[in-house]
Amino acid sequence: MLSVAVASSGAFGQSVALTGVLGSKALLVIDGSAPKALAVNESHKDVRLLQVSGDSAVVDIKGQRQTVHLGAAPVSVGSRGGIGGAARSGRLVLIADSRGHFIDRGYINGKTMQYMVDTGASTIAIGRADADRMGLPYEQGAPILMRTANGTAQGWRIKLDSVKLGEMEVYDIEAVVAPQSMPYVLLGNSLLTRFQMTRKGNEMVLEKN
Repeated sequence: MLSVAVASSGAFGQSVALTGVLGSKALLVIDGSAPKALAVNESHKDVRLLQVSGDSAVVDIKGQRQTVHLGAAPVSVGSRGGIGGAARSGRLVLIADSRGHFIDRGYINGKTMQYMVDTGASTIAIGRADADRMGLPYEQGAPILMRTANGTAQGWRIKLDSVKLGEMEVYDIEAVVAPQSMPYVLLGNSLLTRFQMTRKGNEMVLEKN
């Protein structure tokens, strides 16, 4: 698996990751389950494959048509309030998906990204494909060792100029770039400590300190 693209639908969105193209079949990961190879017009968990072409696939997610590309920016459909969830200046409300994850879209250094809040992570973690797409000069960062599914590999510790969530923007944030691709940018505590964070039911509220 070289790269991952993700589509999600709805406030409690169903996530679909394209992890490979096998001839006329697309290898999809739906809601984090084991990879499933689908041929055109085959369906699995309310996701139907419409087309496979090169390194992309067109899928129908509960009636919403989406194109996902290997290595491209993740896309999101129908999230509450669009990019940045339900936001106003200084405050952002995120809605959990069906698995309890808080996923939305934001910006790093002015480039779009799809993120997942990870309160157990010490810092922001970015997959190498996303870092390349956003033009981050991570190879100029400090080399570090990171654990991956295939053992230990080199990653990089960097500083981000800015991260924008909804209407809130913070600056000079520490992050790490992982050597492998990741379906989301993970927002850890190097960013989350810049906000007051409260959770009630399926809502998480971030307010700028």
